[in-house]
Amino acid sequence: MLIFLLAYLGGILTILSPCVLPVLPFVFARSEQSFRRSGLPILFGMAATFTVLASLAAVGGAWLVEVNQYGRYAAMLLLLLLGLALIFPAWSERMMRPFVSFGGRLQQHADQQGSLKGSLLLGVAVGFLWAPCAGPILGLVLAGAALHGVNWYSALLLLTFAAGAATSLAVALLASARVIGWMKRSFGVEEWVRRVLGVAVVAGIVVIAFGWDTRFLAQFTSANTTATEQKLIAHLAQTPKIALDSDARMAPPLAGATHWLNSPPLTSDMLRGKVVLVDFWTYSCINCLRTLPYLKAWDAKYRAQGLVIVGVHAPEFAFEKDQHNVEQAVRELGITYPVALDNNYTIWNAYHNEYWPAHYLIDAQGRIRHQHFGEGAYAETEQMIQSLLKEAHQNLALNSGLVKVQGEGATAAAADTERSPETYLGYARGQNFASREDVQADTFAKYTAPKTLKLNHWALSGNWQIGSESVLLQTPGGAISYRFQGRDLHLVLGSHNGKPLRYKVTLDGKEPGADHGADTDAQGNGVVQEQRLYQLVRQSGEIRNRTFRIEFLDGGVEGFAFTFG
Repeated sequence: MLIFLLAYLGGILTILSPCVLPVLPFVFARSEQSFRRSGLPILFGMAATFTVLASLAAVGGAWLVEVNQYGRYAAMLLLLLLGLALIFPAWSERMMRPFVSFGGRLQQHADQQGSLKGSLLLGVAVGFLWAPCAGPILGLVLAGAALHGVNWYSALLLLTFAAGAATSLAVALLASARVIGWMKRSFGVEEWVRRVLGVAVVAGIVVIAFGWDTRFLAQFTSANTTATEQKLIAHLAQTPKIALDSDARMAPPLAGATHWLNSPPLTSDMLRGKVVLVDFWTYSCINCLRTLPYLKAWDAKYRAQGLVIVGVHAPEFAFEKDQHNVEQAVRELGITYPVALDNNYTIWNAYHNEYWPAHYLIDAQGRIRHQHFGEGAYAETEQMIQSLLKEAHQNLALNSGLVKVQGEGATAAAADTERSPETYLGYARGQNFASREDVQADTFAKYTAPKTLKLNHWALSGNWQIGSESVLLQTPGGAISYRFQGRDLHLVLGSHNGKPLRYKVTLDGKEPGADHGADTDAQGNGVVQEQRLYQLVRQSGEIRNRTFRIEFLDGGVEGFAFTFG
């Protein structure tokens, strides 16, 4: 129940976010009417529409993006007519133009009758336009919806978030009604109040139409509410810990995988008597790749003694659900232990897992005895493997020494230095975007990069389409720039049409030379084809902040996320 409280409180906090400002005029325009018959239906329609759209968007495809976009266009037109009717009611009646007249009649009908249907329709329209800034709490709720799929639990979480927002908006609506009523009684400015509200409605439509609600205002939202949301998460959404002793809970079954590689499907009965290490990973995750040398070494050393490593591949990006892509990655990475493709997150959810990578050690009786999230703790994990093997086989002779591995390329251990954060390029989780133009979601637009970038900021130049999880280059000559810190720079890339696409990398405007990555030569040249993580920079000398730029000589490349080592 704590997660529902967290979602509700997160929704309440949206009233403090400047990104909710474009929605307020549509709500306040109805403040004069009965709250029960006007304000409440607007808030209900807004919350219900947001819940349905967010639930489907969490797992939907491109067709849903188009449906939502057409819905936004229709909503903007409807509310624009409402705003014009507020500003020019006599003009709209006199001209009798079909659409403007419809807007005027709708407004007058709702005003005179307190129409539930009219208010609900306006609420639905506002719901299409309501795009709260993706702060930590909404991000947590949407991530859970994406992993759990469209079900009653995820929909109820989103509805709870929307109810919190509606609660704070209801308070603001009731307060604004009193203020507007006082102004009318004291100053007799009823007509001007209507016109000011109409101007605010039209201004809100302009803000939303140009994307300023999710681009410009979202920057201020982070500063205002993120700290509070993070504190709420820390206090109310702590992950329960699994006991790590002989009374630990039984491991969930490995049922529900969409496909198995290197093995037939494995069951709990088949694994009884074995020590099992379940590794949740995905092939474009740099943290997962850096754990692979240890997993492969443990598999080689302990398989004959009774250790079974199961890699549960739970995709982060849509292209990681493609079986062919995963098969190719497994082959190229040299993984020979069983891999379960968990495209529906069935195993992930059974373990209540939240991390890439995550390791769960299971004893011969099927109990979870050890867990570790993220990179590191390799010696501790291996010592636990040895302990559980000896426990399962009393007379087993083991070499108690620990494996020594040296990863290469992207699988090499991260440098012990400060490094830039993982940075997503799609608008759903994007941050620190620094191109001069505002984001134009799901449509091709021209972007230009500034002359200089702040640390951990990135920019596009050229004709790009910014989608929810990636950016797509339309024509040759486009580039991505990033001012980063760290030894290594990786970028998840793919070819949209499957053809080889050439690129050239520069560091501080020069060829990388000795600082080139595994997927780039000293002159900065490379080729994108398969969808995976590309290591583009590995600084060989002094590790310092650099400005990275990758220019694509062919169109059709997709970029997903930066990671650093």
